[in-house]
Amino acid sequence: MLTTLTVLTALAAAGCGETGEPDATDAGTVSAEPPISRAAQSPSRATPTPSPAVTTADGSDPDACTDGNCEIAVSEPVTIRFEIPDGPAKLSLTKVGKNEVGYKVTSGNSRTSGEVSGEGSGCVVVFHRNGSSSSCGPAGKPPGRRDGAVVLQVVAGADGTAIVRLVSP
Repeated sequence: MLTTLTVLTALAAAGCGETGEPDATDAGTVSAEPPISRAAQSPSRATPTPSPAVTTADGSDPDACTDGNCEIAVSEPVTIRFEIPDGPAKLSLTKVGKNEVGYKVTSGNSRTSGEVSGEGSGCVVVFHRNGSSSSCGPAGKPPGRRDGAVVLQVVAGADGTAIVRLVSP
């Protein structure tokens, strides 16, 4: 076991370029101290809780969307309640992963849903009085305001986050 550990330590030091040999930047000087493995210098790290890596106007708080205008980044499925021209609606992000996002919006007896995957992909839903239209594909730029309509955009992130943008008149 000790021999295996010694060999692994030597390989790790060689792989990091720390051989103890002088290089051109040493100008012919040799350190009296033995080389130190980078692995020995790295503190052990606990796995951090994933958080959105993208900076958004409203951070990652789904409650910021209840007024119908927000831009948030989320790293797990969430539910957001907001108003559309036909009344109260509920957005459920059903899937959030690396380059993938899925959603479902329900309002009264109506519903719309979509799912998309791939780098730079997303979905847009435009809610009008008495209906909606939706499409999924390349995410495009953030939506702008539309008279009499609420626009929802969900964008899949390469880092496992999803961007939710909600724009009301």
